[in-house]
Amino acid sequence: IRVQSPDGVKRITATKRETVATFLKKVAKEFGFRNNGFSIYTNRNRTGEITASQNKSLSLLKIKHGDMLFLYPSSPAGTSSETMDTSVSQNLRPVGAPQVVEDEIDQYLIKQDGKIYRNRDQQLCHHSPLGKCVHCVPLEPFDEDYLNHLEPPVKHMSFHAYIRKLTGGADKGKFVALENISCKIKSGCEGHPPWPEGICTKCQPSAITLNRQKYRHVDNIMFENHTIADRFLDFWRKTGNQHLGYLYGRYTEHKDIPLGIRAEVAAIYEPPQIGTQNSLEILDDPKAEVVDEIAAKLGLRKVGWIFTDLVSEDTRKGTVRYSRNKDTYYLSAEECITAGYFQNQQPNICRLSPDGHFGSKFVTVVATGGPDNQVHFEGYQVSNQCMALVRDECLLPCRDAPELGYAKESSSEQYVPDVFYKDIDKFGNEITQLARPLPVEYLIIDITTTFPKDPVYTFSISQNPFPIENRDVLGETQDFHSLATYLSQNTSSIFLDIISDFHLLLFLVTNEVMPLRDSISLLLEAVRTKNEELAQTWKKSEQWATIEQLCSTVGVQISGLQDYGAMGGSTHAASAAMWACQHCTYMNQPGTDHCEMCSLPRT
Repeated sequence: IRVQSPDGVKRITATKRETVATFLKKVAKEFGFRNNGFSIYTNRNRTGEITASQNKSLSLLKIKHGDMLFLYPSSPAGTSSETMDTSVSQNLRPVGAPQVVEDEIDQYLIKQDGKIYRNRDQQLCHHSPLGKCVHCVPLEPFDEDYLNHLEPPVKHMSFHAYIRKLTGGADKGKFVALENISCKIKSGCEGHPPWPEGICTKCQPSAITLNRQKYRHVDNIMFENHTIADRFLDFWRKTGNQHLGYLYGRYTEHKDIPLGIRAEVAAIYEPPQIGTQNSLEILDDPKAEVVDEIAAKLGLRKVGWIFTDLVSEDTRKGTVRYSRNKDTYYLSAEECITAGYFQNQQPNICRLSPDGHFGSKFVTVVATGGPDNQVHFEGYQVSNQCMALVRDECLLPCRDAPELGYAKESSSEQYVPDVFYKDIDKFGNEITQLARPLPVEYLIIDITTTFPKDPVYTFSISQNPFPIENRDVLGETQDFHSLATYLSQNTSSIFLDIISDFHLLLFLVTNEVMPLRDSISLLLEAVRTKNEELAQTWKKSEQWATIEQLCSTVGVQISGLQDYGAMGGSTHAASAAMWACQHCTYMNQPGTDHCEMCSLPRT
């Protein structure tokens, strides 16, 4: 017996002599309802309701094989399922999709109208002020003609505009499901031996034809201020070696594009790495989990990664080489694969996907030379198709051509589906090519990268900032000597301004001498909310008093350090208690002249 509901049609197996009550229990179990959470009718217009009865059988109700019944969920009082507008898409979820909690920005944009409102045209509109015509009626957020006429033109609609396009039909997207591409053989097929001995059409993944993605998950990247980028570029300026960092910030609304999303960058964390003039190697980072935890408590998250590709052209003029352009490449295949790897690590939570996630908001920023031979920041993402090829290990870089990738061939260890792309031949005809090799431009989505006219400062800016982590090659180390130097050179009288430094907060949490991971939550909340009173409360704790004592043992004269203290003791008494070796930072007992760890004399 077929049962049609707002979520689709399902078939229920029953016998003629089965009671109506037993049949309704089967329906409730199949659709996931409680027994009284729905009603079933024999007619579409909600007539001929079938009520639970232990005495009546299906044959008495003249229900026979192949009949169609109609199920309607019981609506809560005061609501009506008949009145729907574009905002109902927030309740859409494909059958079988898991319950997920989307990002705050997604939840906000779902509730927005999103339509593009236009003013009355004085020449073309001949109706009353309250009327509307084709020249002034609001446009949908996915209107391609409108996006193409923006300045500059927008090639990719926003992801939420794409969702509105899918859910804007008469069925309100009832059957929309954003399915992730899989390049792997489906497991559980028992009709034949496993690969490479056998494969069938049921378990074989479909061939992939690469298309340029029409939407993007992030529409703009904005650094809060120039200082964030300048401090990152200082490494290249001082060494000439390339450098990499992770972008920490938040996702906000980008109002220049309908239903757009902006990634705002508040800080850059530089992980352990080995950089040369033309290569980068990312090392294992034991502090990665802690950094994400501290960032979350500060209201931030990892939104992307940034790397440099800079070659100095004229040191006297301060110019750099313009190497990434339409004649070479914008992102190399190896960089696309790395970006795909990062995007797979940071999936975008999505209610319309059966997997609970679809695509990613993780962005890639390249600091490279522009047409004017100055440093430019270019933003990118790779497409969802590229993410799938990288996740299932189907894409390789080419050794001699950075602008080309290569789709792997099937082997006895792995089956790889055919990957194609469409091109134009010399006669102007559209042809389909096998992706061996593959121009990576089919995988790239460009994103505008900007700086605001009015800078924003999540963290305070100092003329003598605290050193950035993992820059030992420059002689810039994070230790209590550098902390004491930072405190001695900071002239601010506001404790919150002194302590509001992302790299300083990470040092307080991750240093090996006095880690504050379990006792710094109050201070992080003060920095997040810019609350000086909370910061003053934490300043009076024993942890900060201990930090002061450690700073006072390194031989740096800190003017006014006592003013920050909580214990009321003098710095001389603290230095008489314990002293830190300037070579290995080991805390030694008072009265000793040589370090107990490295045996070097006290300086």
